[in-house]
Amino acid sequence: MNIEKEQTLPDWFDGIVYEEGDIVTNNYSGNSCWLNANELSMYDFIKGCEFLLENSIGNEALTNSFYAGLWWFKDNSIDKYMILLD
Repeated sequence: MNIEKEQTLPDWFDGIVYEEGDIVTNNYSGNSCWLNANELSMYDFIKGCEFLLENSIGNEALTNSFYAGLWWFKDNSIDKYMILLD
């Protein structure tokens, strides 16, 4: 039996909150997994931060949000984190 714990997005999260989840594929490994709506919202937020930081369009606040997003993902879905973000 696989019981998924209830996840809530943190108060600091100011990204888009999706109503539905989707399948996401790691571009490097080709591995995929299903993300629920909150996981997908945070995943897209993390990837958006990553893009901005890689293109020198960030600041300390964005860097902090990026790492906070990674920690949220690790705490809430470590198995999916390992597939998509590690």
